[in-house]
Amino acid sequence: MLPDEHTSIPPAGAAMADPPGSSLAAAERGPTILQVLPALGEQGGVERGTVDVAAAIVDAGGRAVVASAGGARVPNLLRIGAHHASLPMASKNPLVMFRNTRRLEDLIRTFGVDVVHARSRAPAWSAWEAARRAGVPFVTTFHGTYGGSTSLKLRYNGIMVRGRLVIAISRFIAEHVHQVYGVPWERIRVIHRGVDLEHFDPRNVSVDRIVTQSGRFRLNDGLPLILLPGRLTRWKGQRVLIEAMRRLGRSDVQCILLGSDQGRRSYRAELEGEIVKAGLGGVVRIIDRADDLAAAYMLSDVVVSASTEPEAFGRVLVEAQALGRPVIGSDHGGSRETVLPGVTGWLTPPGDADALAAAIDEALSLAVADRHRLGEAAMAHVRTHFTRERMCRETLAVYDEVLAEGAAR
Repeated sequence: MLPDEHTSIPPAGAAMADPPGSSLAAAERGPTILQVLPALGEQGGVERGTVDVAAAIVDAGGRAVVASAGGARVPNLLRIGAHHASLPMASKNPLVMFRNTRRLEDLIRTFGVDVVHARSRAPAWSAWEAARRAGVPFVTTFHGTYGGSTSLKLRYNGIMVRGRLVIAISRFIAEHVHQVYGVPWERIRVIHRGVDLEHFDPRNVSVDRIVTQSGRFRLNDGLPLILLPGRLTRWKGQRVLIEAMRRLGRSDVQCILLGSDQGRRSYRAELEGEIVKAGLGGVVRIIDRADDLAAAYMLSDVVVSASTEPEAFGRVLVEAQALGRPVIGSDHGGSRETVLPGVTGWLTPPGDADALAAAIDEALSLAVADRHRLGEAAMAHVRTHFTRERMCRETLAVYDEVLAEGAAR
């Protein structure tokens, strides 16, 4: 029996009028897609993208199945008519991973899965073997560089390039997959992450929401706000922004580092010490979270991503642009694909506090008409290239492609 506490799974064989992966089965009822990831927590682009794609599968007449250890997004998944199988997919224990292979194989056969889509490394090892045993296509999404300092780590990461097609969330990641893992370009599909334009639409963020969030942030009326959203971890560049604020030398502004330390208490204490040392106690504050992130963006005069290591995509900069906010990103990684320098924002050299201070000063000095023009360009840029609908449409096209390839064999 499958350990599934969230959905009623039909008896084994109930969905097996046609074998898994058969083009006839997929054509008659729409394909059944199994997405596999560690968990479905509230935070993270992987989790959000999984639910978005599941909704698109259902809307297109297919059947969406997700296997994970569960989490806050499971109810969202069930509301859209998808199925969730609660399995210990977050585990890196080899024995659990081995057992997950059989569990996933049973799931594939029970639901008549046509394509298996793995979104993370540990679950991918189990999913790949389960798909191989069941004879169904396997695809992956490469969400980051993952790091590969040793041959063992590279081998572990390598499961993410065993898909018939490999989805990269940016051209930066596609280059990484090609150069480091030798994946030929014809097997790589670049599909940028997508933003929910209904949620991140300035017309849908009421004045009441903005005022409420301002109160929760305890903002000073009339002072410009510089916002850096992102968990408190060294590579996100909070220290670079603190130094940039010191060099900016203005006391008539306010700056918020918005993000949880996730247990990194020593780093948070280090940041607090840097703020005091720089004489910015009345300017820069750390706040764990925003109750309403869209409203937090709308409060901002400039949104910063100061990452010292390349972002695989950089969701913050895209969400902020969707709301017409001026943005400043680091000139590497996915930010080079999401920000148009001089048109929708600025890119500064990673770790360069002087350049970041200069960009902040320029953003805060924009005339009203120039700020409006930049905001309109930013919103148009996101609507053209980074919508949730586009991401889902292109992902479903990948499923169709591997199914058509299988039918042609």
